Amino acid sequence: MAAHFSGVLQLTDLDDFITPSQECIKPVKIDRTAGKVGKIRVEDDGRYIEISKDGKETPLEKAKITLNDCLACSGCITSAESVLISQQSQDELYRVLGENSAHAQAGEPDKEKLVVVSIAPQARASLAAKFKLSTECAARKLTAFFKRLGVHHVYDTTFARNFSLIESCHEFVRRFKAAETNKTSLPMLASACPGWICYAEKTHGSYILPYISTTKSPQQIMGSLVKDFLAQRLGRSPDSIYHVSVMPCYDKKLEASRSDFYNDVYQTRDVDCVITSGEVEKMLEKEGTSLSDVDEQPLESIVSGTEDQVYNHSGGGSGGYLEHIAKFAASVLLDAEVEELTYKILRNQDFQEVTIEKQGKPPLRFALAYGFRNIQNIVQRIKRGKCTYHFVEIMACPAGCNNGGGQVRAEGDESQKDRLRSVEKIYRSVPVVNPFQQQQVEQMYSLWLGGRDSKKAQEMLHTKYHEIEKSTSVLNIKW
Repeated sequence: MAAHFSGVLQLTDLDDFITPSQECIKPVKIDRTAGKVGKIRVEDDGRYIEISKDGKETPLEKAKITLNDCLACSGCITSAESVLISQQSQDELYRVLGENSAHAQAGEPDKEKLVVVSIAPQARASLAAKFKLSTECAARKLTAFFKRLGVHHVYDTTFARNFSLIESCHEFVRRFKAAETNKTSLPMLASACPGWICYAEKTHGSYILPYISTTKSPQQIMGSLVKDFLAQRLGRSPDSIYHVSVMPCYDKKLEASRSDFYNDVYQTRDVDCVITSGEVEKMLEKEGTSLSDVDEQPLESIVSGTEDQVYNHSGGGSGGYLEHIAKFAASVLLDAEVEELTYKILRNQDFQEVTIEKQGKPPLRFALAYGFRNIQNIVQRIKRGKCTYHFVEIMACPAGCNNGGGQVRAEGDESQKDRLRSVEKIYRSVPVVNPFQQQQVEQMYSLWLGGRDSKKAQEMLHTKYHEIEKSTSVLNIKW
């Protein structure tokens, strides 16, 4: 079985990935002829050529590592996680919708699940680029498509990201003020990327985890909204709701499967199923339709019913965490209002820094680090006590979430870079809002959470991380 569950496990275009792939071990039988020693030449295009003693050149095949090989060393994913991930696919969504249809025909409406789909703006932008649609048009057509299949509600996870950004801003200020007495307060590291979290838990453990923000990702905050707020509003139990999120990333399946996001009382997950943009494309193919040909339906809001508009947040395709935290911190800690940040590109486009200065006060330093090479740079700086940044926006994918491993791939004459440019243009095409100025969000802090600093706010909007020890077995012996 090929390793296609996680972007981390997709061992193609591996040039940006460091450990644990470098630690992957697969015993390979090597046929050697006694007394004859050849050599291997690496071509400019990366191919390996074996040259025998008599000069014969033979191209070598690339090593193929299946999910079973990965599970043998559990460097990336455990067998338990693989079972949970196998339950997350478009086939599972179809299964639940089929069961609902059967219950309806049998006159058993009380056994039907309320099916809710929440769509990430990056995934929506990817599908819009694929079918050459505007953001708003794609959003309304996706709403119509899922409802035609039997889904009851379709929401935009941008609303949940309001909470993620606000909580991240306040958490940073708390950490900054506590830095003198708590050495692991800073730098605060972003927590919205599950590929990065998986890597940190399984590779760096106690060294890095205390630095990671406890704020949940937009996907998981949306899970809390659906299984707690919406369930209460509709008078339903959490386990009677089936929540599906559409994401740009395979690693979001791992995130949804975490035990931290499981309700022991009702035995249900905050997000039951994650499907990627590419899997939605496959669903459209299965239904024999193009998104362009689907009728439009008004958009919904989880708070106030129908809301026919799309909005976004400033600061790039990965959510704008640096942008919002930097401006908020400048206002609170430096008493300075910053309208626009100046990004300085360092070793590459995926490693940039921002410095905010005010005379008489120490400067605030921020960075974004995308892709595992840049992540490793930050991690090593922290381990050596040499990291001078106060906050780092970390994302596992080069170019961030718009370039997620689950996005719809380019085809024909279009290159992947061209497709990414189209996705980013569409993503940026909608109006941006300030999460602190959203009336609905303020109402929800009071109505749903009982205040910003309440115990319920902590439970619904924050999480914990866990060091995962590597298993030791003979399979880990490096031959």
